[in-house]
Amino acid sequence: MKSAIYPGSFDPVTNGHLDIITRAAPLFDQLVVGVFHSPPKSLLFSLDERLALMRRAVATLPNVRVESYTGLTATYAQELGAQVIVRGLRAMSDFDMEFQLALMNKKLVSGLETVCLVASTEYSYLSSSIVKEIVALGGTVTGLVPPHVEVALNQALHPTDGPAPKRTSKWTM
Repeated sequence: MKSAIYPGSFDPVTNGHLDIITRAAPLFDQLVVGVFHSPPKSLLFSLDERLALMRRAVATLPNVRVESYTGLTATYAQELGAQVIVRGLRAMSDFDMEFQLALMNKKLVSGLETVCLVASTEYSYLSSSIVKEIVALGGTVTGLVPPHVEVALNQALHPTDGPAPKRTSKWTM
């Protein structure tokens, strides 16, 4: 059985992520979307929220399951028995980093391959960080994320009660 893992923080899941997932799923008997527990960056959504958002987004894909993990992606792939790590490429700058990661993962776990799928044109500019910034500044992300994710973003970034959320971003829109 050929299995793969598609790892990420998915804070939140975007239509770009789903594009990669729906294109990768038919290539493997099983695709595990690995939601990284605690990436070295600030997160808007908790692990449980990110898992729930992703599970709802991929609910119609029968050979895709969503799990959380900690530690090295290569080690997690090995524990799952996955032979492949799936990654998405948006731009040439992504290639440099993904190339290094692929070589390091192969060094860590012999035989572990990385398959990179090029982002569809309509999602080549899309990132979770940009999506969060648009919503934080009052914009709409309809068509960039699943509808349930847009609702969650608006609830998280524009709560009706309590103090305004902490907003930190590298983007200036």
